[in-house]
Amino acid sequence: MRLTTLRTIIGLVGVSLFAWAGPASAAQRLPVAAVTIYPGDMLRDNMLTDHDFPDQIASDGYINKRADLVGKVARRTLLPGQAISTNSVALPKLVTIGAMVKLIFEEGGLTISTYASALQAGAAGDLISVRNLESGLTLTGVIAPDGSIHVSNG
Repeated sequence: MRLTTLRTIIGLVGVSLFAWAGPASAAQRLPVAAVTIYPGDMLRDNMLTDHDFPDQIASDGYINKRADLVGKVARRTLLPGQAISTNSVALPKLVTIGAMVKLIFEEGGLTISTYASALQAGAAGDLISVRNLESGLTLTGVIAPDGSIHVSNG
């Protein structure tokens, strides 16, 4: 009697677990690291592979295109086979603290350029502070793709 009751309980638990799991969800392919990638490493196409993940994972802040990874720098260790979150990679730093940078002011047809010392590091599009070497003033500007700093009036 006890063995029959135990089989019945196991059968019911198995059925309820199967019903609880629900239907299998669709999968989406995401780019993942093929090898361990360490912080500061630039991601190249040959360091990546694709892996299937449930749609729920694919829509929760993970990068879903290989092109969004190639050329970026790892901010943390990326392990093989794991989905890569959007905050795990960044654009490479074009400007480092203390670097000599070209400072450009453009308004209308007027262009003024000089050199400054970067007070912050940053990538293209970042707003950073720099110190004008001639006047000693601290200015704020946006890093251009060529590494120069563009300041504006205002």
